[in-house]
Amino acid sequence: MAVFTPLDDAQVADFLTRYAVGDFAALKGVPQGTENSTFFVTTDQGEWVLTLFEQGEFEDLPFFVDLLDYLDAQGLPVPGPVHDRQGVALQRLAGRPALLFPRMPGSHPSAPNLAQCAALGDALGRMHQVSQRFTGQRDNPRNLAWLRRRHREVLPHLESSDQALMREEIAAYATAFADADLPRGAIHGDLFRDNTLYDGDRLGGIIDFYNGCTGELLFDLAIVINDWTSDATGEIDRARYDAILSAYLAHRPLSDAERALWPLMLRMTALRYWLSRLLVIHVDPPAHDITPHDPARFRTLLTRRLEGEVPPLPA
Repeated sequence: MAVFTPLDDAQVADFLTRYAVGDFAALKGVPQGTENSTFFVTTDQGEWVLTLFEQGEFEDLPFFVDLLDYLDAQGLPVPGPVHDRQGVALQRLAGRPALLFPRMPGSHPSAPNLAQCAALGDALGRMHQVSQRFTGQRDNPRNLAWLRRRHREVLPHLESSDQALMREEIAAYATAFADADLPRGAIHGDLFRDNTLYDGDRLGGIIDFYNGCTGELLFDLAIVINDWTSDATGEIDRARYDAILSAYLAHRPLSDAERALWPLMLRMTALRYWLSRLLVIHVDPPAHDITPHDPARFRTLLTRRLEGEVPPLPA
């Protein structure tokens, strides 16, 4: 979340007349974020989040709207977009595509406890269970083909040992996943701690689905485990690991192929973020004046997954 396109009270008050959300009361820009402009909006009927899309593939926005509508209808804790009086969700404001959402309760968990981990695993398991029936399609923009293509662009910026590490890992993924038949569906694609909101131990919302796509469900789960259970050294906290996975597996048991490829998927998702952060620093600088994330975190995760034993999956 951030503000790159400023809005004033009059613009937003006029914009809100398209909806049945009450009369405008207050507007506040949200300073955090890297891609889109985000505002908290208060009316006499509640609190809302207004997002202006600043970059990216705008043609993909209908996919996000349909996915959030679908998951919201299934009772998942996601912010279903508000539709206007004519039933349309995707709008334009200040020359940008715009969506209005209900404001979800809670805050980001910096150090999630076991109850919060279990709540996340429960919600993700339920989401993956129903997302396999979602009919929308969007290719995973950060899949193995992307890794194989884009890693060459950062190699000149790496030390020889890291070049070798990246090449060897991608070759291993290409071999292992070539004929793998893994369950697929709609995934969040970026379910870090800061894309959740908690009110105490209750999961108030899963937000920011703008990396959402159609992909392997195991890919989504591995992103979660790498972020939610790893300490500063990359070591997995076994209690958090078991809490998330036990709750998840109660809704969607893993196939034999998924269990066999689990350690490798943890490595591949770690490399996915190592590469994406290296690209931002060396190849694709951000469109706005922001501080890029440190790639070293994910290199550490990758090397720990290579060196350390991944705990067994719950039965």
